[in-house]
Amino acid sequence: MIRVLVADDHPVVQQGLCTMLELEDDIEVIGRADDGADVVEQARTAHPDVILLDVQMPNMDGIEALRRIRAENPDARVIVLTTYRNEDYVLPSLQAGARGYLLKDATREELAGAVRSVAAGASLLDPTWVSAARDGTPALTPRERDVLRLMSDGKSNGEIATLLFVSENTVKTHVSNILDKLGCRDRAAAVLTAWRRHIL
Repeated sequence: MIRVLVADDHPVVQQGLCTMLELEDDIEVIGRADDGADVVEQARTAHPDVILLDVQMPNMDGIEALRRIRAENPDARVIVLTTYRNEDYVLPSLQAGARGYLLKDATREELAGAVRSVAAGASLLDPTWVSAARDGTPALTPRERDVLRLMSDGKSNGEIATLLFVSENTVKTHVSNILDKLGCRDRAAAVLTAWRRHIL
């Protein structure tokens, strides 16, 4: 059984999510939370396999709750579930350690499939966020991929240089190449594009 903790401050939405999941033979809802502080506490004590986490919640928003959950348990598997398609929510969620990002209009099959995928160790995004297929993936070098991963962790050029034992100018060159290859104007867009194309 996949043990799931559902966190949403809207009672009807929370009940709907739980009902859909409980119809699945291999999924068990082991807890419900209606604010950020509560989900952090339940994650600490119940050790769920997967957490479904709303972004907008009282007392502590979902992204801060996610940061605290991951700080205590780096292996925590969290799917951010929200009504928002705004990229301002997607990137911070991924940087905070979310394994997936789904919209609340997902079907029962999509929801259950996301839970199973993340429980198995995969990462996912809502299908509407995945870019249209292109002719091949960007030809990033292994070092560019290293830089991109550290960018996704929110590291500065100086921090990346220290971690990779290279000069900051070298990192700037790698970042410039990454932006060019991914067709992006800034670091945040590059990280999001990489997630969309399953490069990260």
